[in-house]
This record gives sequence, C-alpha cells and structure tokens, in this order.
Amino acid sequence: MKLKAGVLKNQYILLSLFAAGLLFWSSLAALLPTLPLYMEDVGATKQQIGIVLGCFAIGMLLFRSFFGRLADQRGRKIVLIIGMLVNAIAPLGYILVQSIPGLMAVRAFHGLSIAAFTTGFLALVADLAPEKNRGEIMGYMSLVTPIGTAIGPALGGYLQATSGYTLLFLLSTGLAGMGLLCLVPIVNPPIHKQNKSDSDSSKFWRLLFSPRVRVLASIMLMIGLAFGALHTFVPLFIKAARVDLNPGLFYTAGALASFSVRFFTGKASDRYGRGLFITLSLVVYAISMMLLAFATTANVFLIAGTLEGAGSGILMPMISTVIADRSLQQERGRVFSLCIMGLDFGIAIAGPIFGSVAEQVGYRNMFGFCAGLAILALLIFLTQGNKNFTDSLRFALGRGKDAYSLNQS
Repeated sequence: MKLKAGVLKNQYILLSLFAAGLLFWSSLAALLPTLPLYMEDVGATKQQIGIVLGCFAIGMLLFRSFFGRLADQRGRKIVLIIGMLVNAIAPLGYILVQSIPGLMAVRAFHGLSIAAFTTGFLALVADLAPEKNRGEIMGYMSLVTPIGTAIGPALGGYLQATSGYTLLFLLSTGLAGMGLLCLVPIVNPPIHKQNKSDSDSSKFWRLLFSPRVRVLASIMLMIGLAFGALHTFVPLFIKAARVDLNPGLFYTAGALASFSVRFFTGKASDRYGRGLFITLSLVVYAISMMLLAFATTANVFLIAGTLEGAGSGILMPMISTVIADRSLQQERGRVFSLCIMGLDFGIAIAGPIFGSVAEQVGYRNMFGFCAGLAILALLIFLTQGNKNFTDSLRFALGRGKDAYSLNQS
C-alpha cells in the first residue's frame, strides 16, 4: 500500500509539474516571433537585435550554476518558483523600456527564468522517474516544450498583428502567473546531505571537465549556436526573402514535429540505447540548417522548420536522459546545469556573432555555417562520446552501452 501511495504521489507531482511547464513555455514562446519585430519597430539594427536577444542567455550563464547548486542543497521547488516568477515579471519590462540598453537589461533578467525553471524541472523529473523507464518518462515530460512553443508563437503572432504589443506582453505575464499556481502542490523529494567537498565551487567546476559531462556540454554548445541563430533571425530572414509566411508558423511547424517524435523516442531509447537517437537527431538538425540556407519558398521554410523541430525534439530529451543516467541524485542539479550551460553559452554568443555575419554575407551563408556546426557536433559525439573511439562509435550507433552510465542493470 505504501508503495502504491508513493507511486500515486509521484504521478500527481508529475501532472502538476507538466501543467506548470506547459504554461511556462507558452508564456516564453509567445514572444519568439514578435520580439525581433518589436525591436526593429523601435529602431534597432540587425546587429543590435542580435545583441539584445543574446542577452537572454547572459542571465542563464551567470546564474545557471547557482541554481544548480541551490536545487541540490535546498530542493527543486524553490528554483522552479524563482524561474516562473521571473517569467511573469520580465514581459512587463518590455512595455516600460524601449531603449537598447534597457532592453538588454530586461532580456538578461528574463534569462534567469530558463536558468532556474529548466534546471529544477529536469532534475525533479529525473528524481521521480524509475530507472527502467527513465527515457520514456523524460520523453513524455519534455512534451511541455513543443506544446508550449506551438501554442505560444501562434497566439503571440496573432495578438501582435491584431492588438499590438502591449496585450501580447500582458498575455505572457498572465500565463506565467497561472504557472505559479500549478507549482504550489509540488513536494520536494528527500534532500540528500552533501559533503562539504561535494558542494564547494571547485568541485562544481571540475564536474564540467569530467569525461561524463564534457562532451555533452560541447554538443550543447554547437547546437546552442545554431539554435540561437535560428530563433533570432528566422523572422527577419523570411521578411528579407519576401516570402509570404507568418514566422510564427515556422516555429509552430517545428514544435509540432518536436511534439510528435517525443512520443516514441524516449521509450525506444530505454530499449535501444540513447546514443543512436542522439546521432539521428544531429543528422536531422544538420539537414534542416542546410535546407534553411537554400530556402526560397514558404514550403521549404516549413520543411526546414519541421526537421529542426524533429532534431531538437529527439536531442534535448536524449541528452537530458543521458545526464540523468550519468549522475547521482545529490549532484543532479549541478550536472544538469553544467551541461545546459553549453546551450546557454551558444545562445548567448549566437546573436552578436551571427548578427555581424548576416550583415556581411547575408542570412543564407549564416545558416550554412550553422549546418557546419551541427556536423561538427555529430563528429564529436561519434568519436568522443564514450571512453575511447571504439566505445564511442558503438554507443553512438546503438551497438554498445554508455560506459559512464551509473545504471548498468
């Protein structure tokens, strides 16, 4: 009876967490297709738009490690609440501030929301998921991202076109406020006491250079660069190419594809291994960037968006599950935060770097470079993803186990 009660309690927590995650990503994604256009309307250049949007990742980079330690020391709920609260407050700043320095500050503050919420969300799901079907549960719980990023951009683009920016920003705040209510019933799992040596900052940063973390963080960096360019410049690229396509539909197509693949890849990874699906995701991501570089019609843009969504929809849950496999509960918040910091850093530098690239050589060459980054990430994983070249290749092709996994049952 106690076991059954514990299972039901975990299911209730996961349901509340799913609802909170859905509202969080809907709030955040409502601004994806509209913020670049908003900044262009207030007079920002392409490079300034890239810099402002890149500041979002600065907030993530500066505080990701702090929230990782906080999640391990004080529990997952506190960082979830901080993330959702920041997500509710930040959109109001876009209403009040229109100068470039002011928008940079608001955007950096907004970045705290993802640093806190995603760290707490992933760590808590990994805590509650049984080892035997961890991939399946993490895959299902990761659905909050594509559902939210499907609803948000379509709704945000519609409100911006029909009612202006003020109502759009108020909607974003309202969704996050509802998400705070969903976090109230969540209860932290027992907190494992840590040795002083385990929780100090030097130990934290040594984790980054450990073999089980380093390659995953490097892959996230490569994809973060491509992802940052995609979500900063696609609306402007569509406009510059004079293609009759609502940019929100590009993101919606990607979100729907990301949603679809997560239904089966998580469960399949429990059977066939995580490495095969990480390899597949990187191949698909590279193809999507190549298509985007040559896109001249709405259909090609939508196909590229669909493939990008499928690639990220496989990659993100698989990387998260591998991180969970390779970490203990008392260090999981820190390990998650370190790996995802690779993504944060890529997004942070993508805006200003690719803004300059777009000014010099145009959007097409910029996305061609992004395809090269995805191919580089694939080569790193194929050759360095495990203890040696042979083990790496076998793991990446689904022919061998993860040598760094703490669950070898």
